[in-house]
Amino acid sequence: MENEFLKTEEEIVKILKTVYDPEIPVNIYDLGLIYKVDIDDDKNVTIDMTFTAPNCPAADFIMEDVRQKTESVEGIKSAHINLVFEPEWNKDMMTEEAKLELGLL
Repeated sequence: MENEFLKTEEEIVKILKTVYDPEIPVNIYDLGLIYKVDIDDDKNVTIDMTFTAPNCPAADFIMEDVRQKTESVEGIKSAHINLVFEPEWNKDMMTEEAKLELGLL
């Protein structure tokens, strides 16, 4: 059962890496915008995420993209996206690949 949840979580992470902020050429997962992915026993997913700035003009579009793509993962019944601003996002939350892509290394 635990292997199934790990596989599902890996699939969700994989699909989240296809979601981009239109203004930044790095996916939201590598940017460090995904804080938590929880999957309950009924395969409902809750994702806590943030944005690089609270007034992101593409926030609604990105959150809907996250929801739709997460729900497209096989076996997932629903996805609920929580927009959070604690902790506040900073550049240290990005992966090394993201920093390299953005010329920060």
